[in-house]
Parts: sequence; C-alpha cells; structure tokens
Amino acid sequence: MLTKFKNHLEQNFPYLKEKKLLLAVSGGLDSMVLMHLFQELRYSIGIAHCNFQLRGKESDADENFVKLQAEKFQIPIFSTRFETEKFANTNKLSIQLAARKLRYDWFYQLLEEENYDYLLTAHHLDDQLETFLINLSRGTGIEGLTGIPATNDKIMRPLLPFSREEICAFAEENSLSWREDSSNTSTKYLRNKIRHEVIPILKTLNSNFLPTFENTLEHLNQANALVNDASRNTYDLVVKQLDDQHIFDIPKVLELPNYKAYLYQWLKDFGFTAWVDIYDLVNANSGKQIFSETHVLLKDRNRLLLFEKTENHNVEIYFVKDFESKVNIPLKLSFCKVANISNVNANCIFVDENQLKLPLVIRKWQEGDVFYPTGMIGKKKLSKFFKDEKYSLLDKQNQWLLCSNYEIVWVIGKRADQRFLTNENTKNYIKITLE
Repeated sequence: MLTKFKNHLEQNFPYLKEKKLLLAVSGGLDSMVLMHLFQELRYSIGIAHCNFQLRGKESDADENFVKLQAEKFQIPIFSTRFETEKFANTNKLSIQLAARKLRYDWFYQLLEEENYDYLLTAHHLDDQLETFLINLSRGTGIEGLTGIPATNDKIMRPLLPFSREEICAFAEENSLSWREDSSNTSTKYLRNKIRHEVIPILKTLNSNFLPTFENTLEHLNQANALVNDASRNTYDLVVKQLDDQHIFDIPKVLELPNYKAYLYQWLKDFGFTAWVDIYDLVNANSGKQIFSETHVLLKDRNRLLLFEKTENHNVEIYFVKDFESKVNIPLKLSFCKVANISNVNANCIFVDENQLKLPLVIRKWQEGDVFYPTGMIGKKKLSKFFKDEKYSLLDKQNQWLLCSNYEIVWVIGKRADQRFLTNENTKNYIKITLE
C-alpha cells in the first residue's frame, strides 16, 4: 500500500511534498495509518487532535495515546478539548454536527496560526460509500451522490481511493497501534447502521462491490459536471439579475426540457431543496412565497423573484421628531425649513408645515391605506395605486410611506398626497428630500 499511496500522491497531490501538512488524528485506525504513511514518506507534518469529552476516560485515553505517538515519532502535536454537549445544546445542534463545527473551526484556526498549508483527513473509500448511501436515503440529488471531494479549499483527503480492508491490512502488516472508538459499534447513528448492517449485505451481493462503486462515483461526478455546465449556460437565458434580485421568467423556464432539474440546480444553493414546494410555487397564484433559511422565493405574475431575507431588527416604524433632521434608516430622508419652492424633482416634495403633526412616521403600507395623490381628483386606495403603477409584489413590500397622524403624506419617491402640499396660503415651507 505504501508504494500505491506514494504513486497516488505524486499523480494527484504533487504539490504537497513542499508544503506543511496538518493531519487530523483521532487515534483510530484510519488516522494512524495516514500519519504512518506520511511519516514514512518524509513529508513535513504536524498532528491535530480533538478531545470532544463525550466518552469520559476513553476520550482522555485517546488523547494520551495520540500524544505518545507524536512524541515517539517526533511529530509536532496540537490538542484541544471541547465541551461538545454544552455547545450542541446552546446552538441546538446534534452532537455530530456540533463536533464537526467545533473541529473544523479549530482546524482552520490552527492552519492560520501555525502556518500550515493544508489539513489532511483520513476519509477512505468505505466512508465514501457510507456518505453516498446516507445522501441517497435523504434525497439530496445528484450532487449529494458524488461523494466526499478529494480536495475542498485547504482540506485534502488522500486516502479516498483506499478501502478500509486495505488500510487495516497495512496496519497489521506494519504492527501499528491504534485506538478503538466504542461508539463506532453502536447502530444508534445512521452512519454506523449503514456500516454494520447495509454495506455487508451489498458486499455479499457483489464481491467486487467497492471497485464497482468507485467507478460509478466517477461517472456521477462527470454527469454532475455536465449538469453544472448546462445549468450555467442556460441560466443567463431565462434569469435576470437586478441588484440583489434574481428574476426567473416562468414561461421561459417552462419551455426548458426537464425544467424541474434546472430550477432545482439554480435554487439549491439558496437553501431551496424541497422540489414539491418549488413546483407548487411555479403553479401558484401571484403573491405566494416560500422561504429558506436565508432567502425568499416569491411568485409575481409570470415571474419568480428570489431575494435575500432582510432584517428589520423587529422595528416596523421609524419616527421623525422635528423638521430640521436627517433620517438614515430605513432610507435616507432630509427635512429642512425653506422660504419658498425651488429645484422641484421626483425625489423631493414641499409641504405645508401647518398641515403636519409631529412626530412623522415612516412605515410600510397596510391593507386599507388611502391617500389623495397629486394629479388626481379625490382619494385612492394605495393598493389600487400600486396596481395602476404596475408595482410588483416585491416593489410593494419595499415601498416606504411618510405619514402624519396616520395619514399618508408621501409614497416616498413616487407620489405625494395633495392635502399636505404647499399652496397660496402656505406660510411655513418644509422641503423633504429622498437622498
């Protein structure tokens, strides 16, 4: 295996020879073999060990074992302890997700602080198969079936082509020592259940199962690359990007062969992975919307609008306390007293101070809002004004109103209410400018 591993590194990771490498070593079989291989090949390595304090004395024994091995082979070692259960409870994470976040955050910190170039982990071919089956059971799409990448940013996984059987045989041939994690035998976790109950059955069905799976994985990666290329090439034909919005032309989307696959590919990175919700939205009435953790997808007539969720910090109303002030949130407005009207444009209005009652209020529109728009006779529902002005749903959501004593003074940047504008009887002029 040493020769095969050496050839694998020279062919696929030739740049590692001159780099400082940090190895994630738990003390288990896989990571001890990884450490031994790089030590034998005289690479510049250090060891990072995490004690998650989940198995009491057993976790401490793992830590001591790794430290002794590092001392034996004169390898620099960095170790840390995490209060994993407390972190998981505080952040409402599973133990596995909490441990993963803790260790990778620390690994990246070590890379930077200790000037290591790459982190190496001991994931192997059997891990690939387990991950594939986990993702298959969860319906993650083709990308989830492409397995664990050999490289990801500064993380390298050089053992991926090697099976657990090969790794174990190498360890026994070289009389290596390692620690057994008792939790690995439990089938409480999905990965262990797949490892101990599902994969053995697959291997009995095909004695050459792992190499066959490895070939299949390569084909899936190639197919995924084709899908990504097609997705990128088609995106610009049917999607427009305006500021932070992505606007999907639904008729054009529906013309695409297998349009569902395109929509899934475009939207998954924004957290939309439930295809049924997306399909229902395409066919829904205007105004329906769905949410991911970070984004909103809104049906607006014959379009889908994708935009990032905004935080209002729980504030829906903003106050203007005097007529010599400047407002920066939620938008930039300036107020000043002037002697007369001058330089009129779409972004400013002149109002009669005596018609206003402080504090003025800046808010979003509400059902039932009415105003007396300039250039028209009588009052008009704001919803009707929006419709006549061809506002999209997103435009309506983003429109701010300036109000006095519950009445609209200005649909900001669009239309003023004529009741508040200056006239021949005005004595005190207020200029309000949208900057």
